[in-house]
Amino acid sequence: MIKYGDDRITELKFAQFHPRIERRNEQWVDVELKFETKPNTDEVPDDLIELTALVICTRAGAPIQIEAQDEGCDCEYQFTFFEKEQIEAFILSEPMQEAIRQA
Repeated sequence: MIKYGDDRITELKFAQFHPRIERRNEQWVDVELKFETKPNTDEVPDDLIELTALVICTRAGAPIQIEAQDEGCDCEYQFTFFEKEQIEAFILSEPMQEAIRQA
């Protein structure tokens, strides 16, 4: 996690994702991800109450944007490249791709 304006970086390793998929319109599908972290990972920053990820995808399932959210709203954190890779790999898994196409 990278906090805007801070030079300290933490790296979360995700163990499991819990998606909620919602078709926004004919072009975009929103995927909200709650997640569990692995035991040997950095801690979620203390000033976050309920960290989730919002992944905006095309109707075909391509992830376009990955944003960190706290309690369902934009927050001052962003995911690192490694964290985004983990999220993108989950989104691109066949079960998730099928679920996105069905939304």
